Order: sequence, then structure tokens, then C-alpha cells
Amino acid sequence: MAQSIYHPSIEGAQHGAKSLPDFLDYAKASGAAGAQPSNYMLQDGDGFKSAQEIKDTFEQRGMKLDGVSCHCPIWVHTTAWTGSPTIRPFIPADVAKQSSDKIEQWAETYMLKLMDLCAELNLKILPTFWGVVFGWEVATGYPWGFWAGGDFDLIKEGKERFVTKTAKIREHANKLGIYLAHEIHPGTGACCADDFNTLVEICDGDKCLTVNADPSHCWEGEDWETRFRKVADRVYACHVKNFVIRPGFPLRSMKGNWPDRAMQFVDIPSGDLNMVRYVEMLIDVGYPKRYCEIMGTTSAPLIVEAESAYRDLDATSANGIQYVRDNLCFPLAAGSFEDGMGA
Repeated sequence: MAQSIYHPSIEGAQHGAKSLPDFLDYAKASGAAGAQPSNYMLQDGDGFKSAQEIKDTFEQRGMKLDGVSCHCPIWVHTTAWTGSPTIRPFIPADVAKQSSDKIEQWAETYMLKLMDLCAELNLKILPTFWGVVFGWEVATGYPWGFWAGGDFDLIKEGKERFVTKTAKIREHANKLGIYLAHEIHPGTGACCADDFNTLVEICDGDKCLTVNADPSHCWEGEDWETRFRKVADRVYACHVKNFVIRPGFPLRSMKGNWPDRAMQFVDIPSGDLNMVRYVEMLIDVGYPKRYCEIMGTTSAPLIVEAESAYRDLDATSANGIQYVRDNLCFPLAAGSFEDGMGA
């Protein structure tokens, strides 16, 4: 049988309570062939583990290193200017006490060092979140507009802010041959495909600006196929995640308790989205081919990021890995089924 273009993997940010060895042991026991640890799992004191130590930890377990999830620090970097307390869970307590400018500088330095480590690990694709660079007002979306007046233009200011604040990180990424794959997501620097394409345009087509496809963030009008076909040639990474929309519940209600929310992330098999159609679409837009060419691999990871308001996290993720392994990592068709008909 032909080899699958995909292999099952798992994202580590939700499992941050585990050390890197414990996370990999859990991932392997659950059926994963690879893993995408979070940046926190690679930390060692005030710095990072050595590239050799990280490689050894993966090799000892026969696991593929499928990138590093660095959503949190890069989101902090382009959100700190707002003064929002929501960045505090992702930075050291002593850094959180500093001014917004100093927090931003800390996050920039952190990202530059993390990219240096990733270059040593031969990792060229990093999933990220660009932060609330246009401001919280714009991040709320329509219908609360009023984004321009006599002495302000929040969209124009946001564009200038993104270009300026991300310049050093983008320059370093390009120098190292690294692609920064933004996870298009409400409340970030690009909430939909058009927003992301705007970022590319204002940065003169910067090649490091790419996309981490995740269908579970398409819950407000733009379905996953529309979104990812609009940015097709920029899809360099992916997550596999599902959700349900509870009918009759308002999507934008202020509910801090997850089970009360209208949109809920759920285990992969039971959600509203068809994951098989999603990974087929990823083949069509070139994700696995692009990933394999850049990373020098024979398969691309389908990285599970399953969450649930009710089911234990480890159990949810293990179930997701097994679903991906058994249902989404299939051998590719060599041609049309019509080719062999009527012979």
C-alpha cells in the first residue's frame, strides 16, 4: 500500500504541565508519530535547552520533531502595547511588572533567541499568533465600528504598527529561512483570510508571513474552505481541531465559564466539522507537499489540538491522535477511480 502523505502529531501548549520527556512519552503512548512542543517545554532556567538535548530526547523515543508552538510569546509581543493584563499568564512574573515597552522588548528578544534555537534544530516552520496589533476596538469586529475620526484612523495606525513592530522578527526569520505561520483567529492580528492578506500586502509580500491552518476558528461566517483557499499558497502548517456551535446561544456573550459558551472546542470525532474533507482540502492547496519540500521529510504532520469542556484533556488528546492516525492518514490516490473502469 502507498505511504500516507500525513502522520499523526500533537501540539504541546495545552499540555504545558508536562516536561518535554513526559509530553513525548504521553504522545507516543497515545499513538503519535511526532510532536510539536510548546516553547515553554524547551526552556531551561533563563534560557533554552541545547539543540542536542532536544534532538536526543526526540530520538530516544523515535519521535519526529514537528515544529515548536510559539503562539504565546509572539502574541505577547504584538499585544503588550495595549497594556492588557491578558498577556501576564504567558510571561515571567518579574517581566509582567515592567512597562509595556519593556515587555514588548523582552518578547522580541525571546523570539529572536527561540528562532536561533529552531534554526539549530532545522525547524523552518513555526506556528504563531500575531497579537492585537490593530487594537481591541478593531478586534471586536463589526458592528462596533467608529474606527476612524477627525484625528484618528485605527486601521491605518494598526497597519503601520504591524509593519514597524514585527520588522526585526520578520527580518531574522527570513535570514534563518524560517516561516512564521499565523493561526488566523478572532482577537489576533488577522481574524480572517482578508485580514491576513492585508498583512502580507503591507509587508510587501514578505515570504515569512504564512498560515497555520486551523478549521476550528472558523465560526463566524467564513467557513474553513473559503478561508484557507483564499490564502492557499501561504498554508505552511496545520492543526486538527473541531468545535460545536450550540444553536440558540449568542456567540458573543460574555461567558467566562467554558461550558456556558455557544462555541465550544470538542473531541475531534464528534464536532460539527468534517475532518476528512478538511485534510483533503489541505492536500489540494499544497500544504503537505510544501511542508515536505521545506522540511525534507516524507510526510507532513496533522497536529492534534483537541480540547473539551467536559472530557479530561489527556483523554481528549489521545482520542484525537488515534482518530487522526486511523482516519486521516490515508494513502493518496494515484489517479482517478475512473481510470480503471471499462477495461
